[in-house]
Amino acid sequence: MGAESHMKRSEFIAGVRAELPILLGVIPFGLIFGVLAIGAGLSPMLAQAMSFIVFAGSAQFIAIPLLGAGVATAVLWLTTFIVNVRHMLYSASVAPFMQQLPARWRWLLAYLLTDEAYVVSILHYNDDTVSDSHKHYFLLGAGLTLWTTWQMSTAAGVFLGGQVPNSWGLDFTLALTFMAMVMPVLKDRPSVAAALAAGIVAVLANSLPYKMGLMLAAVTGIIVGMLIEGRGAKGEGRRGSSLVSCASRFGEQS
Repeated sequence: MGAESHMKRSEFIAGVRAELPILLGVIPFGLIFGVLAIGAGLSPMLAQAMSFIVFAGSAQFIAIPLLGAGVATAVLWLTTFIVNVRHMLYSASVAPFMQQLPARWRWLLAYLLTDEAYVVSILHYNDDTVSDSHKHYFLLGAGLTLWTTWQMSTAAGVFLGGQVPNSWGLDFTLALTFMAMVMPVLKDRPSVAAALAAGIVAVLANSLPYKMGLMLAAVTGIIVGMLIEGRGAKGEGRRGSSLVSCASRFGEQS
């Protein structure tokens, strides 16, 4: 029992440590959201509740101007759904490692599965030297670290309100964050091709309504990567996870 608890604790701490470098980009991202939410007319409680309930930075940023413009609820739901469709790809990628977990664990980890938590976790999951029975504690540590940071940075942005000058240019940290996440998984030709294809399509399709370009970029990246990888390639499962990661995050970054 002592060894079991030690392995769980070690995995959890490893997840926390893996997430820490990414927080340098997440903190200003959450700060900006809090500022924008208050500027768009949301009350401090509603702004914080959005980060707590939705817990999806890009979807929250998309929703704020739509809420301010008073768009129809159906349009708001459709737009944020399209932006977050990439999480279905993340879920499919980690699902083989979660099948043995009880429902309460799967629901919790699904809530904590973000871009930043996914990238460090899928690399860890593909490490055959770690026992599969404890890997979910790694995702728990990474996810909770990000969740806590997102709530605190949102609260800081809500508190500061309009006191953060636009000249700070903090929004650029979002692009840096996604670049830092995607680079570790660019290990082979299919992954690089998937990332490049998704990035190009995302730029070309940037003008499409409701952020449809993001979904189109992700799908394109996955198809290109799979075509290059070919059927029957060795390590298909592992590289498939990288393809999902690269295509989805490059589309989101662009």
